[in-house]
Amino acid sequence: MRLTIYHKTHYRFDDEVTYGLQQLRKTPKTSHQQYVISWQTKVEGGRKELSFEDHHNNLVELISFDRNATEVTVSSQGDVELEDTRGIVGRHLGPSPLWLYGKATPRTQAKAGVKSLLKKLDSKDRGLETMHALSALIRETIKFRVGSSQPHWTAEDSITAGEGVCQDHTHIFLACARALGVEARYVSGYLMLNDRIVQDAMHAWAEAHIEGLGWVGFDISNGISPDTRYVRVATGLDYMDAAPISGTRIGGSGERLDVQIEVTQQ
Repeated sequence: MRLTIYHKTHYRFDDEVTYGLQQLRKTPKTSHQQYVISWQTKVEGGRKELSFEDHHNNLVELISFDRNATEVTVSSQGDVELEDTRGIVGRHLGPSPLWLYGKATPRTQAKAGVKSLLKKLDSKDRGLETMHALSALIRETIKFRVGSSQPHWTAEDSITAGEGVCQDHTHIFLACARALGVEARYVSGYLMLNDRIVQDAMHAWAEAHIEGLGWVGFDISNGISPDTRYVRVATGLDYMDAAPISGTRIGGSGERLDVQIEVTQQ
């Protein structure tokens, strides 16, 4: 399947920006199950400084804001060819060592809520069936509700609230999998939806490293493994490593942010 993706981020500020620097992780990379045919990013009200691959093998673009800017627009567009591998990404390629993905982060610590979830699992081995069962348990226990969580929430915050979004489901999965001794990582990317074209956010899911298969994807919020509607963009230990945009700014108070994403099949 071939998908066309358009991703626009538009900043408006009440006051002029004195200084702004952002890291973008919006560019998919070619791998064994996806081939990037074309991709380009344009910046208005700023400029691209450089690009590099980070220690999670993500393509990162560094952009700066024009001095005294009151609006900045970042637009990305491209075509990606997808092959259905039933969620199997394959062997670990680095550059970070595999053991790194077994380490908990502040957002994925296995505290009381995670331990309570794990008690409900019939099996606690490191196999594929256990990871599917874990994904189903999280989806049944933590209700998906748009706008129900905050960006800074941890796995425990979402478990306490009993609801969350795809980011929260993914953090809970990572916390549980790592507590079982399974290496797991956060994935951000694009998803073609069946009911609409225009979206206001990228999607998130998890990957667990399964012996004999390598990395395998689990979309907890939708209860499936990624297929040809999913485009992988960035991975990391949690959301902070794979965030589409992160950075710093001086000035530019009164920020208003509009995001528009369109994913369509050619």
